Amino acid sequence: MRRSRLVTFAVSVAATLGATLTLAVPAQASASDRYVALGDSYASGVGADSYTAESGACKRSTNAYSALYNTNIKPASYKSVACSGAITTDVINNQLSALSSTTTLVSITIGGNDVGFTTIMSTCVLQGESQCVAAVQAAETKARTELPGKLANVYNGIKAKAPSARVVVVGYPVFYQLGTTCVGLTATSRTKINEGINLVDDIIRTAATSAGFKFADVRSAFVGHQLCSYGEKWMHALNFLNLGISYHPTAAGQAGGYYPVFRAAAG
Repeated sequence: MRRSRLVTFAVSVAATLGATLTLAVPAQASASDRYVALGDSYASGVGADSYTAESGACKRSTNAYSALYNTNIKPASYKSVACSGAITTDVINNQLSALSSTTTLVSITIGGNDVGFTTIMSTCVLQGESQCVAAVQAAETKARTELPGKLANVYNGIKAKAPSARVVVVGYPVFYQLGTTCVGLTATSRTKINEGINLVDDIIRTAATSAGFKFADVRSAFVGHQLCSYGEKWMHALNFLNLGISYHPTAAGQAGGYYPVFRAAAG
């Protein structure tokens, strides 16, 4: 990567998760649940540190929302097979085998890599506003034409493997708070990136609802904690020393944003 052209953003990493969340446990959240977590890097917990040795390059974190649910709710069994970089076909080919007829709860975050989140952000950082807008526009077209079918394939696979499970489809946070003074990408680029994420989330929500699954929308939870916000940042900005965590939730983002939204939907 050409570092001379990189734009350095402020990276805010939450170091302490001292307080225990005290949200009421949803009525159906149960110690008898057999819970399996599926998905990509947002599900595995990339950016939240504390990765388990067994997960290797998949980078499953003990601070990921599914792991926090396991710690707090203590279901009868828990297994995460979420993996950094996963796309919908990876879920079908490599993750659905973790499900069975005895699985009672499934979570999944998937779809972002299918439309090229990583490539889009690299383009926006390295090539400027016009190329950024064009990259997001192309991804939006791809999302509209290809993503519904890909998601339906995954969701049908979940139904086939775990027909009795409650399924919670967890979305993505919008990266930027708009209308603030912010160094780095232009306001036009940030607005277009947000537009693309919102489109992907809306497509995922529609597909999840059509499948009879719950959609856990984390967008509101992250408001005030996005990049360019004035509050504590729950997202990593570009980090050229550790590119993999860029634009992923911090441990605080998993605990304060993802976990309570998923926990509420899991009931």
